[in-house]
Amino acid sequence: MKYAILGYGKMGKMVEQLLLDDKEEIVAVIDNEADWQAQWEEFKGADVAIDFSMPSVAVANMLKAFQAGVPIVVGTTGWSEQLGYVCDCCRQLGGSLVYGSNFSIGANLFMRINKMLAVLMDRQPQYAPSMEEVHHIHKKDAPSGTAITLAKDLIGEVDRIDHWELAEAPLDDKMALPIVARREGEVAGIHTVTWHSDDDDIAITHNAHNRKGFARGAIRAARWLTTHPGIHDFPDIVLAL
Repeated sequence: MKYAILGYGKMGKMVEQLLLDDKEEIVAVIDNEADWQAQWEEFKGADVAIDFSMPSVAVANMLKAFQAGVPIVVGTTGWSEQLGYVCDCCRQLGGSLVYGSNFSIGANLFMRINKMLAVLMDRQPQYAPSMEEVHHIHKKDAPSGTAITLAKDLIGEVDRIDHWELAEAPLDDKMALPIVARREGEVAGIHTVTWHSDDDDIAITHNAHNRKGFARGAIRAARWLTTHPGIHDFPDIVLAL
């Protein structure tokens, strides 16, 4: 297969290294508009693209991929408010897309556990949920896309919360899920969901040791996408990879 890499920061370089380790062919590495102009023809020859760029350019990158007929896997977060627009463009142009807030297989299993636990906790009103996420200091969005996904799943299953808020301290609004977002060093990603009562706490945590898990998940999704056209949310397909 022929791959294109969009975004050449730490995640893009990690994807590149894993592909080279697997003896895969990389036909384009694009990190800015000059790269697009210089490598457009090479990009059009790719079987699939993997995007770990920036929220400010991710949507434009996807549109270019749709126009070129190149399926694309997008690991960039921070653009979800434009998801409806992106999906409409993808359908109109006959593109293929896998998107997700987190491409780690382990993190997606964690998200499923979070949702299952929320179903149980909906019947236990003595427990109050909260969340903390920690990422490296270079991460632009806060809370993380993964934290927002976890929060939406909680809100969808627990009647006593209906929105989330960034907060360092307990909130007066009992219908709000408080999320603490910390940026420290080079932390790959730690997410903890805690259920607190006067008698005890129940907490679940996913701790990413490095960025390889995210890159491996994106590569697996890219290989899968080449034979499964359409629009897919990564958590929906993770068990099929």
